[in-house]
Amino acid sequence: MPEPHRTDAAARGTRAVPLPIVLVGPMGSGKSRVGARLAASVGAPFVDTDQRIVERYGPIEEIFAREGEAAFRAIERQVVAEALREPAVVSLGGGAVLDAGTRADLARLAVVGLDVRPEAVAPRLAGSTRPLLADGGLDRWIRIRAERRPLYDEVAGLSIDTSRRSVARIVEEITEWAGGRE
Repeated sequence: MPEPHRTDAAARGTRAVPLPIVLVGPMGSGKSRVGARLAASVGAPFVDTDQRIVERYGPIEEIFAREGEAAFRAIERQVVAEALREPAVVSLGGGAVLDAGTRADLARLAVVGLDVRPEAVAPRLAGSTRPLLADGGLDRWIRIRAERRPLYDEVAGLSIDTSRRSVARIVEEITEWAGGRE
């Protein structure tokens, strides 16, 4: 992995932070919303790896149905590895941390773990087409979160509960933390 580099903050009137900044966490924790706002705040591009997969390969639920989870994870690994080389704010899909290579790549980067409590995520997931929630809904989400939480904790240098915090405050906290990293 290349060394993180800083945004050209002075030219954009934004705060300098090392890039990439990577967001990890369970489904519904706010990675995409926070990531887009953070990217705008620091004057960097935003990369949502799930969205990039959809753009290149089609809907994730169709990949799961057509090719299975293992094939999806191989696609995800390739897209994530590429995104982590970009000077951007990068949001990873909830299961990206399952890959040991991805975790190794994250070891030298600024990684923020976002989390959310079940009672706060329930409305966020209402009507979801996420393939891993097709059987079990919120109960399945709780199990997946519990299984992956040690991995999120392993890679994250900062952890934030998004359950009752504004996106603006979360962005401020990440920017303050990342601005002090070299």
